[in-house]
Amino acid sequence: MNQAMALREERAKTWEKAKAYLDENKTKEGRLSAEHKEVYERMEQEITDLGKDIERIERYEAMERELSKPINEPMTTKPQGADRDKTGRASDEYRQSFWRAMRKQGGYEVQNALKIGTDSEGGYLAPDEFERTLIEALEEENIFRSMAKVITTSSGDRKIPVVASKGTASWVDEEGAIPESDDAFGQVSIGAYKVATMIKVSEELLHDNVFNLESYIAKEFARRIGAKEEEAFFTGDGTGKPTGIFNETGGGQVGVTAASATAITVDEIMDLFYSLRSPYRKKAAFVTNDSTVKLIRKLKDGNGQYLWQPSIQAGQPDTILNRPVKTSAYVPIAESGAKSMAFGDFGYYWVADRQGRSFQRLNELYAVTGQVGFRATQRVDGKLILPEAIKLLKQKG
Repeated sequence: MNQAMALREERAKTWEKAKAYLDENKTKEGRLSAEHKEVYERMEQEITDLGKDIERIERYEAMERELSKPINEPMTTKPQGADRDKTGRASDEYRQSFWRAMRKQGGYEVQNALKIGTDSEGGYLAPDEFERTLIEALEEENIFRSMAKVITTSSGDRKIPVVASKGTASWVDEEGAIPESDDAFGQVSIGAYKVATMIKVSEELLHDNVFNLESYIAKEFARRIGAKEEEAFFTGDGTGKPTGIFNETGGGQVGVTAASATAITVDEIMDLFYSLRSPYRKKAAFVTNDSTVKLIRKLKDGNGQYLWQPSIQAGQPDTILNRPVKTSAYVPIAESGAKSMAFGDFGYYWVADRQGRSFQRLNELYAVTGQVGFRATQRVDGKLILPEAIKLLKQKG
């Protein structure tokens, strides 16, 4: 049994103990004494911590599997003209020259080979194969990307046609005229905002051939950029960054307003569930903050079953009402006027990647401390193209 699976079983057992303790010690009003509340909250915190450990281990294992893949498949024969098949940033020459430049190896021949990937800010676009690794690493670090629809644009704004209103059918008399009823279309424009980070590496480590610069940059890029992206996809205001699903303009639609500023009831979660139209519920998921999940864990449905159910299978999320539930630190907490939970089909949120992540080596900026800087940038935008596809629960203001 692997480590993640063992932790899942331990987490499930802890949850069973927590439920039993809660049922045994709560009052008729569903409350706990201060002493019992302290014990229960310790159990609940253990469940939360185990969940984070499981996510971290599974994310690490997934990244290790991806980054351990060979860059090139071995060939037993060399087809005629094989060297000419890959061109531009996909060629071996570009890949080798790119990493020599990052390590400051090579001369004019390296600079010449990199001309095809030079960006407007003095950096170089990542080789195609490495860019795929970056994208996959980003998906591991950013839960939103795993749910959203991700597209790639070459340049400029992307116009997405959206059905604003749909036509209907009508009952007509025999030989009667059939009324016209056309779909009305609108457009959503997706552009590209720049997000950047600076990575520092000591000169000694950089010149050590054992140091895997490719793997290090991929992991750090994914960790830093992934966190900033996720924050914007949830709460971004569309000014210099993507528009998030919780934003007042361009975000999801409020499906339910809670009666309390800091609490959520079973009926309100049920109302949120059914505020989403049936076609969207098939692929829908709940997204909320860890602190909000703690509130929901105590809730039972009409059959006396707890709404929140822990996952006991690798790769499967926890569930609420048999739909996946994911948590993010960037979802607002349950407080007065906040939108604390989303439920919907996140495939209607489109993430647009501008093709080409750029890297630039900075030799002088950190020279005094014996370090070399690497500036990494990417351009991305994100928008919910159909607001009715995601419903939000808003706390009382």
